[in-house]
Amino acid sequence: MTESECRKALKRVKRLVVKVGTSTLTHKTGKLNFEQMERLVRELANQVNAGRQVVLVTSGAVGAGMGRLGLKEKPRTLPEKQAAAAVGQGLLIHMYEKFFSDYGLMAAQVLLTRDDLADRNRYLNSRHTLFALLRLGVIPIVNENDTVAVEEIKVGDNDTLSALVAGLVDADVLVLLTDTGGLYTDNPLLNKEACLLSCVDEITPEINAIAGGAGTTWATGGMGTKVQAARIATSFGIPVVIASGFEAGCLSSVLSGEKVGTVFLPREHRAHTRKRWLAYAPTAQGEIQVDMGAVKAICKNGKSLLPGGVIGVKGDFEQGAIVSIIDSEGKEIARGMTNYPSKAIELIKGKKTSEISNILGYKDYDEVVHRDNLIVLE
Repeated sequence: MTESECRKALKRVKRLVVKVGTSTLTHKTGKLNFEQMERLVRELANQVNAGRQVVLVTSGAVGAGMGRLGLKEKPRTLPEKQAAAAVGQGLLIHMYEKFFSDYGLMAAQVLLTRDDLADRNRYLNSRHTLFALLRLGVIPIVNENDTVAVEEIKVGDNDTLSALVAGLVDADVLVLLTDTGGLYTDNPLLNKEACLLSCVDEITPEINAIAGGAGTTWATGGMGTKVQAARIATSFGIPVVIASGFEAGCLSSVLSGEKVGTVFLPREHRAHTRKRWLAYAPTAQGEIQVDMGAVKAICKNGKSLLPGGVIGVKGDFEQGAIVSIIDSEGKEIARGMTNYPSKAIELIKGKKTSEISNILGYKDYDEVVHRDNLIVLE
């Protein structure tokens, strides 16, 4: 798919996920910017009136809580962050509900943690709930459940959460609204010669390098987390657009196919729901290192992982565990559900499938990881 083809396809979008960051929603004081919120809601309502389904992933709870509590700096401890989120979340959703009701629309708060996505049943329940809300014409407003999340179950930032949600609801596009106009060749605030990249067809180390670091005082992440979110969503087959959250009519321009912001081209084939869950919801319980032949077979030819391509095993895991598949340099190229426990894989690595029975005394599968239970991330 070319940039031109992708931009044209955006005109036909039926379901979109829009993520808006803290820096777009709040003043420098940390308090909510009601003018910005109202304009965002008006644009989203306009898309609903045009017949599209909209899911909003919003930051701002901690920032709003900081403003309400009079804090000048972001809380450093988890309990303090959770306290700020508890105060701010109510204010945030109240204002969204008020603004959406002005346009005759209902909004619903949906709070998620990584645990909600890692557990298969909870993942499906979250998916069904979001679909039910969309069928009823309700705008789901999604945020991470900061008030209860501990580090082990946190998604970490709402850019990543928005990519997971885009996969959860089979979105046609993910739009990340930020305080810049897209991805630039350098930080445009520091370098006036920086140029906007209109299209990214592959997220290379060079793209990661120019994405930069953390964002503002109030925000969790900067452009780096947005590029990571784009990597996730595009691996699902979902295009991503990073655009300005301050430019009036920006969302309409994106969905009109105009050359706005930076578009990240998706993989040609959409991963089905099970593979999306395998890829990013569960925490990998171990690693399987493979040779270059296996990398090519998995990434280029869509093949299963056979024991002959395995060169190393890390971690202690059982059959059915979610594992990262890494290349010889340690880069994660895929993730999947293993057919054998780690101890068995250690014994059969580098061997032919015909040798499995003699080595283990049994052979339930030819494949270490079957292609139906594997998603490519490279």
